[in-house]
Amino acid sequence: MSWNYCQIFLHSMSGFSFPESTTGFLSLFAVSLFVSQCHGGCSEVDSLTEAVAGEGFSLKCISCKKREEVSARATVDWHFKPLGEKQYWHIFHYDHPRAETIHEQFNGRMEWQGTKKSDIQSGTIYIHNMTFNDTGTYRCTFQRTIFLVQNDVHHIVEKHVELSVVKVANREITSLISELMMYVLILVLQLWLILVLVSCYKKISNEYEAREAKLAPMSLTP
Repeated sequence: MSWNYCQIFLHSMSGFSFPESTTGFLSLFAVSLFVSQCHGGCSEVDSLTEAVAGEGFSLKCISCKKREEVSARATVDWHFKPLGEKQYWHIFHYDHPRAETIHEQFNGRMEWQGTKKSDIQSGTIYIHNMTFNDTGTYRCTFQRTIFLVQNDVHHIVEKHVELSVVKVANREITSLISELMMYVLILVLQLWLILVLVSCYKKISNEYEAREAKLAPMSLTP
């Protein structure tokens, strides 16, 4: 949802009159709900590249829309090229709400963990019981149709993940740093949302008080 819509909402909120005892609570509650939608977004996080044999692994693939307010529909396909091979195998297809494992090597081991609606932005899959034969290159393909007023727009997004399957987990320093930065980013975003919330509340409160001040002389006029 774009910030313009947030501004329209905040402006319209200032036109409502509530009892003084409930003004602060209702304004704060309404703004908190709306700000979470205005500033919620999609983040294209790369997948990890090392899995442990015998364990499950989440293979991430995220493709964010540039404009959240525009409706769209997408399908996701996963292909796999084993280590040392030249050809890709088509292994998985998702077209909401139907998920289909295509290649026999992954039968009974693949689970959809992406967006559970037709407007897909996360194509993440979970592979159970990883084996050394699962080492190789995975290709994730989004086929998205964006519904515009004048005409629909079709485009394709492809992403690749080079995956290694090992006996024992070996967390790289880059992985640890990435995880730490992710938590720091989440904290910063939460603090930013709180500041936006307080700013919005103050704006609404000031406009309400200014309006009440203008109406006060009128109410005293006989």
